[in-house]
Amino acid sequence: MGSLKNAIIAILVPLPSIVFYLCFLNSSPFPLPSNLHQWCTDRPLLLANILFFLNVNLLFWLIGLLLSNHWMIDLYWTVIPVMLAHYYEAHPKAEPSGLRSRVSVLLTWAWSLRLTHSYFRREKWEWGAREDWRFSDMRRRHGKQWWWISFFAVYLSQQVFLMGICLPMYAIHSSNKPWDTWDFIATITCITGIIVAYFADTQLYNFVQRNESLKEQGAPILLNLDKGLWGYSRHPNYVGEQLWWWGLFMFAWNVGYGWMFWGPLVNSMCLAYVTLLVEQKMLKKEYRAEAYRQYQKTTSVWIPWFRFSIGGSKQKKG
Repeated sequence: MGSLKNAIIAILVPLPSIVFYLCFLNSSPFPLPSNLHQWCTDRPLLLANILFFLNVNLLFWLIGLLLSNHWMIDLYWTVIPVMLAHYYEAHPKAEPSGLRSRVSVLLTWAWSLRLTHSYFRREKWEWGAREDWRFSDMRRRHGKQWWWISFFAVYLSQQVFLMGICLPMYAIHSSNKPWDTWDFIATITCITGIIVAYFADTQLYNFVQRNESLKEQGAPILLNLDKGLWGYSRHPNYVGEQLWWWGLFMFAWNVGYGWMFWGPLVNSMCLAYVTLLVEQKMLKKEYRAEAYRQYQKTTSVWIPWFRFSIGGSKQKKG
């Protein structure tokens, strides 16, 4: 019942932005007043940020307070980039290139479907089953102050990250420069990132499922995932995710928007911090702490590479 309620909330919650944008379209049967329409037309980036602030920061935050669970932002991380891609493509100020625009939108859909599938698979196909463990930790740490701190920590910060890394979508649909070699390289980078992230998430999911099965049987669990992609990098899922966002930025750089590098850069810095949190969490689990320390000594943290022995020489994969 709770999952159904959360599903209904999640489906209804973006409607304010969707309805507003439908009224903004020139073909709308319920058009905006001409002055407001012109103001929105002249400010595509500002309008996107205003809608994010009102619909996500404020509305999601209020719903999260009522539910005592800020789970929705995780789900909408997989959806908002798709909405932004179509918004920037269809905006009256857009100058889409044709092939570059179509390819970037298709890639964004592929990325979103991969991440959405991973999210629901991890949550056992339930809506809002649990809150991100980092938010739960902050909730316990801040206690009664969490209700207002959550607005900044969970939502306002997400606007900076998400709107920043999605800026290349604006650039892509603001240039009619012909497709060239750099667009092809950007496409291959994005596809590689999606594939790497998918297989890394799948291997992690299978590892977790295997341990749950072993627990039910009363058998010893596997302490570390160090096979497949995880034998070359301790966080291959983050590697794939970064490849996707840096590949998207390459499209923007190629059409003259190199200043947008700060979006994927901030995201990479955020993932570096999240990496520290994840590894600290692993080391706090006494039953696997020593095994994880050995894993840290023999396996690259991010960039995939061959294993090293504790003495520093390369090891062959077994």
